[in-house]
Amino acid sequence: MKPQRARLFIKPGCPWCLEAVEGLRLRGVDYEVLDVVADPVAMLEMQQLTGQSLAPCLEIDGKVLADFGAHELDVWWVQNGFD
Repeated sequence: MKPQRARLFIKPGCPWCLEAVEGLRLRGVDYEVLDVVADPVAMLEMQQLTGQSLAPCLEIDGKVLADFGAHELDVWWVQNGFD
């Protein structure tokens, strides 16, 4: 199933955020990037979604993966049927 709406909450310079960007690029996913350092509203929304302030955070079609690395993204992706 191809994702309908994807949003990636990031912190600039974060190596895990860069991995997330690359992982989504490799999957051909269109997504919105929200910089939680520059945008306090995005930070608040990320905190409400995850209960934390750690990035990256990915929301796809209402499903959330928070504070993850490349391996966690791979597993979550398959578990949620996005492949």
